[in-house]
Amino acid sequence: MERSLSMELVRVTEAAAQASARWMGRGLKDEADGAATSAMRDVFDTIPMKGTVVIGEGEMDEAPMLYIGEKLGNGYGPRVDVAVDPLEGTNIVAAGGWNALAVLAVADAGNLLNAPDMYMDKIAVGPEAVGMIDINASVTDNLRAVAKAKNKDIEDVVATVLYRERHQHIIAELREAGARIKLINDGDIAGAINTAFDKTGVDILFGSGGAPEGVISAVALKALGGEIQGRLLPQDDAELERCIKMGLDVNKVLRMEDLVRGDDAIFAATGVTDGELLRGVQFKGTYAETQSIVMRAKSGTVRFVDGRHSLNKKPNLVIKP
Repeated sequence: MERSLSMELVRVTEAAAQASARWMGRGLKDEADGAATSAMRDVFDTIPMKGTVVIGEGEMDEAPMLYIGEKLGNGYGPRVDVAVDPLEGTNIVAAGGWNALAVLAVADAGNLLNAPDMYMDKIAVGPEAVGMIDINASVTDNLRAVAKAKNKDIEDVVATVLYRERHQHIIAELREAGARIKLINDGDIAGAINTAFDKTGVDILFGSGGAPEGVISAVALKALGGEIQGRLLPQDDAELERCIKMGLDVNKVLRMEDLVRGDDAIFAATGVTDGELLRGVQFKGTYAETQSIVMRAKSGTVRFVDGRHSLNKKPNLVIKP
């Protein structure tokens, strides 16, 4: 992939973030998601690439755009797999909460796992603890491993977990072990990425969330030198049958090379609402401010991009609910 593609992709997440941020706190998650998806699609059409959506908003008959198999880009440039989450945290935006992102990832064609839309058990860490975690081990054993890798006591380790009934046993074991916990209501892509940045204060992610989000997180952590492990968790016979048809072993631990192959991939995200890592969109009357992150696995380059966008010169961004 051309290195210039990195900055082109930031334009896509910036547009999606600005469109969805207009809906913050209005209690209308579907409208926020639709705005992000539409804006992302419009800008993708201008990007020099031949992209195919492998993780998107649904199947062709279920999603009006950014569906799995859709072609993106202007038809020139590299052939790439595209994974999109136009609004990671629809409920977050609806409630005006923390850590909503507009997110995408790309890799050379054939290199992203076409993950089915189902749950995936996950564990993720930043660079210091790579090679130390094991999804098959207990929560306590993984805490000990991360504490040792980061030269901390377990009592100083911060674990992030989606606040769900299905995670009560994880939360109980974390508390029994004495670790600190950051419970999040939504947005486990942000939760996974935060493990790789000291300023967020997060050391490890536990628990199950969306499998597509696991693949997107893997691209980010590959660029950051971190690690994520996953295992598919089909909830019924239909989901199990879908895995079998896709040639996916539900008993297999999915590691970094299973989720994103090769040595090149790009991740981009723009904050929609404020979070530990990125500021949310701020509207200033005649302009808007955004903060984004873009990273490339091949070079290990991580860029934070502050954007100022004239709303007079980009009338499509002036559209209001």
